[in-house]
Amino acid sequence: MLACARIGAIHSVVFGGYAAKEFADRLDDLMPKLIITGTTGLEPGKRIAFAPIIDDALAYCQKLPNAKNLPRLIW
Repeated sequence: MLACARIGAIHSVVFGGYAAKEFADRLDDLMPKLIITGTTGLEPGKRIAFAPIIDDALAYCQKLPNAKNLPRLIW
């Protein structure tokens, strides 16, 4: 996030606990060119895998053209 701000890239930070449909709504509004994410998030007592949530969300997207082929950088 700080690297994006430093180079002046437009970015939006999304909480990792969103369900796929809510994330798809955000993606449709944002129209991103790239998704940068970690592999998992940690919550008390459990791990949340982000890649399956992103894949499901991209399948739900209505407005984002060619959403399934959106580039992803997973760190």
